[in-house]
Amino acid sequence: MASTSASSVQKRFKYDVFLSFRGKDVRKNFVDHLYHALRQKGVITYKDDERIEKGKRISDQLITSIEESRFHIIVFSKNYASSSWCLDELVNIMKCQKMMEQTAYPVFYDVEPTEVRNQSGAVGKAFAKHVRGSCSSVLPLDCLCPIVPSSFNGFTVNREKEDDVGRWRNALKEAAGLAGMELKNTFNGHEARIVQQIVQDISLKLRFINLSADGKLVGMETRVKNVVSSLETGSDEDIRMIGIKGIGGGGKTTLARAIFDHISIWFEGKSFVENVKEVSKGSGLKELQKQILLDVLNEQSIVESVCEGKNKMKKLMQGKKVLVVLDDVDHINQLEALAGDITWFKPGSRIIITTRDEQVLVAHGVHSYNIHDVSLLSHEEAICLFSRYALMRVIPNQGYEELSRKVVNYAAGLPLTIKVLGSHLCGRSEREWEDALERLKTIPLQETLEILELSYNGLENDQKEIFLDVVCILKGEMKDEAIRILESCGFRAHIGLSVLEQKSLITVSSTDGLRFHDHIEEMGWNIVRRLHPHEPSRHNRLWIKEEIEDILVNELGTEATRSIKLKNTDLNVAIIVKGLKKMKELRFLSLSPRYGKWNVDGDSQYLPDALQSLNWRGYPFRSLPKMFRANKLVNLEMVASNIFELWEEGERKVLNKIRFIDLTCSELRTFDLSMTPHLEKLNLQGCYGLFELHMPVECPKLKFLNLCGSKVRKFNISLALSLETLVLHGCKEFEELCSPVECPNLKTLDLFMTKLRNLTLGMTPNLEDLNLRECYEFVELRLPVECPKLKSLNLSVSRVTNLNLEMTPHLETLDLSECKYFVKLQLPVQCQKLKSLDLTGSKVSKLNLGMTPHLEMLDLSRCKEFVELQLPVECPNPNLKSLNLSGSKVSYLNLRMTPHLQTLDLSKCDLFVELHLPVECSHLKSLDLSGSKVSKLNLGMTPHLETLDLSRCKEFVELQLPVECPNPNLKSLNLSGSKVSYLNIGMTPHLRTLDLSKCDLFVELHLPVECSHLKSLDLSGSKVGKLNIGMTPRLQNLHLSRCKEFMELQLPVECPNPNLKSLNLSGSKVSNLNLGMIPHLETLDLSKCKEFIELQLPVECPNLKSLDLSGSKVSNLNLGMTPHLQRLDLEGCYCLEKIHAPVGCLKQLAYLNLTGSLRFKYFLFNKCSQLPGSDSAPTLELTAESLDICPLHPNNNFPKFQLQCKYVEPVSSWSGNVEMLLSFGVCACTNLDSFSASICGLQRLGKLTLEGSIPEVPKDLYQLESLEALTLCMKKITHLPDSISMMKQLKSLTLKSCWLLEQLPKDLGRLECLKELSLMDCIQLRDIPHSIRNMKCLRRLYFSYCSQVKELPEELGRLECASTNLGSFLASICGLQHLRELTLEGGIPEVPKDLGRLESLEELTLSMKEIKHLPNSICMLKRLNSLNLRHCWLLEQLPEDLGRLECLKKLYLSGCRGLRDIPDSISNMKCLEQLYLSNCTGINRLPQSIHQLKGLRIFGSREQLQSYGFKSLTEIFGSYYVVL
Repeated sequence: MASTSASSVQKRFKYDVFLSFRGKDVRKNFVDHLYHALRQKGVITYKDDERIEKGKRISDQLITSIEESRFHIIVFSKNYASSSWCLDELVNIMKCQKMMEQTAYPVFYDVEPTEVRNQSGAVGKAFAKHVRGSCSSVLPLDCLCPIVPSSFNGFTVNREKEDDVGRWRNALKEAAGLAGMELKNTFNGHEARIVQQIVQDISLKLRFINLSADGKLVGMETRVKNVVSSLETGSDEDIRMIGIKGIGGGGKTTLARAIFDHISIWFEGKSFVENVKEVSKGSGLKELQKQILLDVLNEQSIVESVCEGKNKMKKLMQGKKVLVVLDDVDHINQLEALAGDITWFKPGSRIIITTRDEQVLVAHGVHSYNIHDVSLLSHEEAICLFSRYALMRVIPNQGYEELSRKVVNYAAGLPLTIKVLGSHLCGRSEREWEDALERLKTIPLQETLEILELSYNGLENDQKEIFLDVVCILKGEMKDEAIRILESCGFRAHIGLSVLEQKSLITVSSTDGLRFHDHIEEMGWNIVRRLHPHEPSRHNRLWIKEEIEDILVNELGTEATRSIKLKNTDLNVAIIVKGLKKMKELRFLSLSPRYGKWNVDGDSQYLPDALQSLNWRGYPFRSLPKMFRANKLVNLEMVASNIFELWEEGERKVLNKIRFIDLTCSELRTFDLSMTPHLEKLNLQGCYGLFELHMPVECPKLKFLNLCGSKVRKFNISLALSLETLVLHGCKEFEELCSPVECPNLKTLDLFMTKLRNLTLGMTPNLEDLNLRECYEFVELRLPVECPKLKSLNLSVSRVTNLNLEMTPHLETLDLSECKYFVKLQLPVQCQKLKSLDLTGSKVSKLNLGMTPHLEMLDLSRCKEFVELQLPVECPNPNLKSLNLSGSKVSYLNLRMTPHLQTLDLSKCDLFVELHLPVECSHLKSLDLSGSKVSKLNLGMTPHLETLDLSRCKEFVELQLPVECPNPNLKSLNLSGSKVSYLNIGMTPHLRTLDLSKCDLFVELHLPVECSHLKSLDLSGSKVGKLNIGMTPRLQNLHLSRCKEFMELQLPVECPNPNLKSLNLSGSKVSNLNLGMIPHLETLDLSKCKEFIELQLPVECPNLKSLDLSGSKVSNLNLGMTPHLQRLDLEGCYCLEKIHAPVGCLKQLAYLNLTGSLRFKYFLFNKCSQLPGSDSAPTLELTAESLDICPLHPNNNFPKFQLQCKYVEPVSSWSGNVEMLLSFGVCACTNLDSFSASICGLQRLGKLTLEGSIPEVPKDLYQLESLEALTLCMKKITHLPDSISMMKQLKSLTLKSCWLLEQLPKDLGRLECLKELSLMDCIQLRDIPHSIRNMKCLRRLYFSYCSQVKELPEELGRLECASTNLGSFLASICGLQHLRELTLEGGIPEVPKDLGRLESLEELTLSMKEIKHLPNSICMLKRLNSLNLRHCWLLEQLPEDLGRLECLKKLYLSGCRGLRDIPDSISNMKCLEQLYLSNCTGINRLPQSIHQLKGLRIFGSREQLQSYGFKSLTEIFGSYYVVL
């Protein structure tokens, strides 16, 4: 039971142990010894010595004793099962084991667990007597089965006895499966040692339970077990010293005491020595030696000196197996006096030492694996412990939960703080708790700090300084960074940080850097601040932002300040510089702005000369301050700074002490290494403008150099022989690296993406990493004779052709991927450490792996010349996990010596025919043979195979899945495009994806009885005729498209497919389908199912989004329960008679195709054609054609029409119009009143076009309140309904080819919003109504072949945009002064003379075949930007002043055959961009002035343009010429 449980209440038991045994077998020997051994150790044991007569039931008192015992030791002997008494006891014991907090402990005395479990052997013989009858032999287990009949082979079993036998058998089986002890396999059957072990096991368990019962020892059980397991108290062969280390107040003493109490009974002598550090001061060590001798020997010893004490302990302690705990040790001399050597003690002895300083343990020879860190309390444990101290209960009282959480968060898992605060707050009110918590924010808990400070006091002076720097300044810094800063400040950082870590003051993490407990941090802060708690300016370290900013702003700085760390400040740089001037002794300064950029006011610069480490992120100045001496500066970091040069105007000031410089991402252009003679690390990464690194003399101490991304062209390593790391990553201009004969320290060389062509490395014995990746021009690498430590070599995407690596025995990673010219690789004879080899895309043809036992990844994909991989039989590759040969020419592969292979890729190996896998390939997870010529495959022993791809294996005919070796983990199987005809996947219960598409010979599939994980099944293009998908509850996608023989899909009613989302049966012979058991279907495709006649949808089909029935024979369709349908395709459903689609059921519909039905010759609704978020209104184009007869209703008298319908509406809207359009019906019979009503009932319609044979315009068009554009092309109408004048929003009205239309409604002028009026081919129309004068917004008139209209109404002059006294039709047009577009076509004989009056005209189109000239007034159209004169066949000339059209951009003259020339004034058209001259056969030349129009495009045929003088074909682009 978990010790931290907040709710459990432990039951109290009368007995510790209950003994169950068969008296005549073990009463007087084994059990008697065990009973007394338990009693001697204080274990309360129940042993029943009185047995009632045979056949009687056990007494209630005995059952009670079983229930009141915590442990039950069951001693199984040969005759145990012959006693019904014993068996009844066992039944009750197993019941308690299940129902209560009790444990059964079986001991197999002279029988085996299998005999008890199966009631065989001696146990079976003893158990047989409970079945009445006569049988001399032992009954087999199946003869004793409780389901046998009451009479069997002479045996008769009464019903009550049969029930008992069943219970006993179950109890025996359960007990045999429990963890216990088998005598003959333990201690060679020595009963005395076995008894001792049983007693020890029980005692330990009882003590753990007692630990759990102690409310003040929260979470101790797990911690005690962890340490006890390493003590191995049962072993007397050795002497062990165990260390427990941790932070002060972290629970080391409590843990040690708990362990001591837990195991001390197993030792002949014991001693717990508390507070060794304090007591040992002065002559205290003698007293502690006396205490140990007294505790262990039980007699006083005279000790005159520590030396004498050592001798006595060494002499007297050897005779006893002892347990000694030395608590709170802090010096090696204490251990030398109290536990000097393991030879002092008898084998089996254990010494436990608690300390805050790990080094004390290490110095005394305690092995690292025997040193345990005490873990702080988890949040749950802390809450439990705090509640016990503060509230005297396991969980917080209601109302105290949040307060308790805050206290626990403050304590951060430290038991001491939790206990102190819990005791302090016990019995206090909520208000007092709140006050106490507020106080802790400013005043630390003194009792905790005093305990923690003991560790600090034990440090040397320099270590104390390091500690204070770490907690105040360096929290979270990576170890290397912290060491650099500390060393810059003059500290020995390596040993210093190690001491702090060993004393449990800090932890060092590879991911989180330097970390420490919150109270350690609090203690450090307190030490810095306590002398002057209210005067931050007198603190030697400043780290609190508000305090620092206050000091700087108010210039309160003093010489006391040594270190400042200011992050995310908004202060102006001038304030910072001014505030630093009084801090003359400042040695460490770290500054960073809040938003990555400093506010600079002025250019005053200052830095204290005492600075040793400077980290100024985003330094805003171009150089260091001129007056800054920098003679003490060791570390300089100015990342992302504006620094252009170290010293202003190129001053040469040598930095003698500087060792570390980081100017990452600065504006630096050059750097002179002669100014930094002792530099060790230089980081200029991201200095993209850096073009020169000046290195006139040697840099003997330079170890690290990073020039990543710079423009440096060359570097000489011979001047930096101490260099360990050289990074030229991404230096795209770098082309020369001078390497000395010997470069002894170089470890890392990164030349990624440089311009190097070759590289010769001298003696580089320590080189580990060489990166030449993406050096596109690199052709040759010459390595030294030996390169013993090289681990990683990357030459990917280079032009290297061969490589000799025979002297690189420690190579781990080799990347030659995408080396298109690489042909030959020589590996070492023994390449023991090679793990990864990538030759992707190379020209290697053969490879012998030789001695590469640790190779894990080999990639030869896309090696088109590769034919042979040699895996020597005598040298297996046991660690090879991934092998990729895709796209190679390998034809055969034997992998029998690669038992740990996980991934094998042979895809696109079109010559591959044969694969030999290991006999057992238990790790293989993925096998890809797609596109190969493999014909058969036996998966054999591949129990972990998850993915098998045999797609496009055109020769593959058989996949063998052995019944005796199932593939339980196979999840994906792809056989698409193969010749497989039959497949049984009964032994693949976890299959998720099965693809048999394009298997045109496949006829039969056997699925497992339960295929509960199958999600996708694709049989498209196969010859399967039927399919029963049975138990496939997770199936989501089923594809049977193009299965031309498929006739029946069985969806069992008793086994629904609730997850099926996509079903494709297109092109099959299915005739009907009931989808009642697949309610979550989203996509259903039955297209081209020519025999399909009936679809039964579920009562509700809420998820159906796409339904395709195109080409089927469906006659009716109910869409009432498909609210989320988005796509419906019914094209070619010529048998369709009825669609039931109530308004609202197609809200989500985005695509509908009814083309090819009786009603609709063409019907397309496509919401997707609109851009998402478009505000455009729905549009409808409807064309009607008369029919003579309706095939479905030949005797119906209604008019017959077949419609062409195109309807579009925005994605974001729903209007119900689709349902209204479907209400037209799907047969040709048309009730004109209903038809008109349906059109007029369309909602929010913006544009409407009606064409064809409909005899009348719908009367109630005014109901289309949103209509803005109306087009009527109806040859049979004679008039328009008056209601058309009521369309208040109409902006455009077009009447086209309304041949019989004679007049317009008199009130047409009520269309006050009309902007465009187009009248085309209305050959019977005679006049325009006078009310047109009311059209205030009219801007565009379009007349074409309305030959009966002679003039516009005289009243048109009252229009705002018209003039007065208009006589003729042409003249009246010229009065429309605000007209922007004008098109005149057809039989009009001349152009209106006064066109120049149309001051607002922007576009003019004159497609008039009979005109010969244009009026000069056309040149007055100052705003005209487009003039279209296409097909004015008889036009002979243009006005000479046409160039006055200064705004003209486009001039169309195509088809003006009679035109002879173009006026020279065209050169004045400065805005002209396009001139169209195609088919202007009369124009022989163009004016020279046209060349002044730069950028003008002249369009015409190539021959035509050449005839105009554009001779060079390079000047002519396709069919146009550009004036250059």
